[in-house]
Amino acid sequence: MTAATVKTKAKTAAKQTRAAESAKSLPVPVAQPNVAAKAPASIMEQALRYQLDRWQRGLMLLDTFRERANNMLAHEAAGMPPPLHFEYETILDARLFERPANYALLRITRCQEDDAMDCVDASKPPVVIIDPRAGHGPGIGGFKHDSEVGMSLHEGHETYFVVFFPLPCPNQTLADVLHVLRRFIEEVGSRHDGMSPVLYGNCQAGWAATLIAADCEGLAGVTVLSGSPLSYWAGASDINPMRLSGGLMGGSWITHLLADLGNGKLDGAWLVQNFENLSPSNTLWDKNYNVFANIDTERQRFLDFERWWTGYHFLSREEILSIVQDLFIGNKLERGTLKIDEHCFVDLKRIRNPLVIFASSGDNISPPHQALNWVPAVYPTTADLKKAGQRIVYLLNPHVGHLGIFVSGSVAKLEHRAILESLDELSAMKPGLYEMKISNPTGDPDCRKPQYTVRFEEREVEQIHYEYPQRSFEKVQAVSEWNEMVYQNTLRPWVTALSSPLSAEALKWLHPMRSSALMFSEKLNPWMRPLKLFAPLLAQQRMPASQDNPFVAMEAHTSKLISQSLDNYRSARDGASERLFSLLYGKN
Repeated sequence: MTAATVKTKAKTAAKQTRAAESAKSLPVPVAQPNVAAKAPASIMEQALRYQLDRWQRGLMLLDTFRERANNMLAHEAAGMPPPLHFEYETILDARLFERPANYALLRITRCQEDDAMDCVDASKPPVVIIDPRAGHGPGIGGFKHDSEVGMSLHEGHETYFVVFFPLPCPNQTLADVLHVLRRFIEEVGSRHDGMSPVLYGNCQAGWAATLIAADCEGLAGVTVLSGSPLSYWAGASDINPMRLSGGLMGGSWITHLLADLGNGKLDGAWLVQNFENLSPSNTLWDKNYNVFANIDTERQRFLDFERWWTGYHFLSREEILSIVQDLFIGNKLERGTLKIDEHCFVDLKRIRNPLVIFASSGDNISPPHQALNWVPAVYPTTADLKKAGQRIVYLLNPHVGHLGIFVSGSVAKLEHRAILESLDELSAMKPGLYEMKISNPTGDPDCRKPQYTVRFEEREVEQIHYEYPQRSFEKVQAVSEWNEMVYQNTLRPWVTALSSPLSAEALKWLHPMRSSALMFSEKLNPWMRPLKLFAPLLAQQRMPASQDNPFVAMEAHTSKLISQSLDNYRSARDGASERLFSLLYGKN
């Protein structure tokens, strides 16, 4: 073997060795199963999945309506107790008073496993919360944990809640109610060594709290008016059509007629129907579609709210006529001519305790116009306000709706917390008008100080100025008084002669606000019985369509178009009402 041959073999062996080492360093290929890429669902498959999902949601929505109807019947059978999230004890039942009214004073005792007294700071004043009596039952101020009641307990205040029962006492008057509320506040003060309680008045209860403050100096401490209308003629033409209803219906005679047909009581369902008519898009579509579109998450929230919303309470004929004639049509509270009884006229200038007015620009029922316009009517200048020794603070939310002022968890955790944490500052203020500003850079409504700050900026009474056609509303008052006289002397004797407890009970259950909901109960509608059995199985076998399904997007777009169409109808209707009102009563 020659030297060249040996050299060539050595090179070949070295190459083979390097190749083998290189092969060892490479990853060993793993055999992969022969899986074809999953093809996207065809349009037909997506359509079938969407149709199945829609069919399931539709049946579950019907079952939700069925449960709502059953809740209404059960709530009625139980006597309509307040749907409070908290346990309570009854301190006073005003139905047993010598001068009775259908009210009771409750003390909040527990929040689930927690004893309320474990949270109480004895140095802080008690809080009394009064819910509105405007067709619904009580409870909206505390029907969930994050509420006015919950925040009051969280801040260490012993908390009391004023409720009312479904039926008024015979011939109950507004004076009777004010007498009872005064007794309640006196009782709370006596339980706390004479410490004046913080008084919360929600919506209609706000003007009741104002009457107490005006009539009983020193009885209440800081008084918070949440979404409370005190200036009933004020309002913007495009957001507050309810203020025109008295003039367009010819005054209070229709209210009187409905109370007479109810055998001396007005069904609160009529008042709730007025609220629902304000926003047909929400009433006829948005509220129900939101449950339909999110049936797996929204069902219980819807049922909890409807348990309060559908609990219609009654007002006596004397009460509702006084409210409509003296407040809504007469605007006598602002004008200082409201007569409670033979010896008492309400003068808002007598109020000496600090007032906090909480209103929202998104409120179409009690907008800032109605919450604030009474201030310049009572105190024409800032100097007049300061001379009277009064302190008025207002807080404006830019967007929350009327109910959100009392029921929104985010509002409770920020605005109501800020109010309660500022009580010492409010009591120590010099006389004048202030705007309460809350700075919350985090954007978290559940933040704590110093994550948010509160400041009070001094304002001039002259800056509050909401124009409205005062002479037109004075004409409405005159027309109302005339029509009331005509009704009492013509139709009323016949109506009262034909009315009876039996006819009133029939009208109650035939009211569309009740019958349209109760028709879904299997107790009244046998066609709903199979659904009661089938719905639980359906919920277990849910097959929701994916969010990227084009038919889901098409459904959401169609819903927006329907909602916008109803909003357009509302705008046209409200505009026509404004023009008709101007035609009938003039612009000035």
